[in-house]
Amino acid sequence: MVRRAGRSGKIMCSTSEKEGLERVTPKGPAQKPDIALVEAAIRGDPDSFTELCRRHYPAMVAIAHSALGDRHLAEDAAQQAFAKAAEKLPQLKKKTRFAGWLATICRNVARDIARSTKPLRSTEDVSLTAAEPRADSVNETVKEALNKLSDSNREVIFLRYYDGMSYEQISAVLGISEQAINGRL
Repeated sequence: MVRRAGRSGKIMCSTSEKEGLERVTPKGPAQKPDIALVEAAIRGDPDSFTELCRRHYPAMVAIAHSALGDRHLAEDAAQQAFAKAAEKLPQLKKKTRFAGWLATICRNVARDIARSTKPLRSTEDVSLTAAEPRADSVNETVKEALNKLSDSNREVIFLRYYDGMSYEQISAVLGISEQAINGRL
């Protein structure tokens, strides 16, 4: 949901799964393209920014998740990215590149969070790990393999396999060709 914040009139984006933010991609004549929504949001239409949030929230969570490895932190990063994007939207030069611009903001926010967040392990986690055999060794192996990939390759894998995006959608978000996506996968 997007709302005007106080007297400043700034557009703010609030996102959560409770608000029913599923992937919305333009389909058919009723759906406005991103550029039309961006222009309307710059003019102050909060519904337009809300629609941009709905369309791009899952992809931004996947991008942040690929950098942070934690779904909850990734959701926080995506929300912070939308807040920054709402603030800086009038400064966007290439309105046709909204998704790529937003992805860059999200990557930077995720990196900031990663730098400021030290992985903490509670004593409960340690005792459970020691008491139980490593049933999740396959998951750990996959996580380790993903962490060895470059950021750009890991991002594509998260968008494709964790978020279920098509090559066309990934191309739009990352601003790379479908051939490049295929090469990274």
